[in-house]
Amino acid sequence: MSRKQRHQNYIECPVEAALDIIGGKWKPVILLNLVDGTKRFNALRRLMPNITQRMLTNQLREMETDGILHRKIYPQVPPKVEYSLTELGRTLIPLLLDLRDWGTTYALPLVTDPAPIEKAPDIETMSVSEPDATVPTPQLQPQKEPEPQPKEPSNPTLRIGRPWGATGTG
Repeated sequence: MSRKQRHQNYIECPVEAALDIIGGKWKPVILLNLVDGTKRFNALRRLMPNITQRMLTNQLREMETDGILHRKIYPQVPPKVEYSLTELGRTLIPLLLDLRDWGTTYALPLVTDPAPIEKAPDIETMSVSEPDATVPTPQLQPQKEPEPQPKEPSNPTLRIGRPWGATGTG
């Protein structure tokens, strides 16, 4: 299965590249459910009752293709398939746990009570502890200014009447 990506390259935005691999409604939830160990397909379905079988299958296949999940098939009838995180997938565990904690602290209160959170922490006044030796500190690279693109001549013809993509029949 070849990888379908949104853009040809991600030189300008590594976050976009990461989200192309682990983003979406279900992938982070699936990954979080695999943090504590190997799961069979139906076990994942029970943990996520709102996901369809087809969507779960597609998401698992995409993450297997990307090298985040390992799929082990047992040669028996009925077939037994287990999913687990690969070494690359396990590198996501701190990120997934932080995302879960952020969701517990900030997102759940927002979706359960529409009133905004009264006081979010002020990042500028927060005390910063010593950096953890196990977590590498990212080094920011200076951004290049994009080269100006030549402007295309404007089309003097005005499109009136039909929405984009509408056909002339009917």
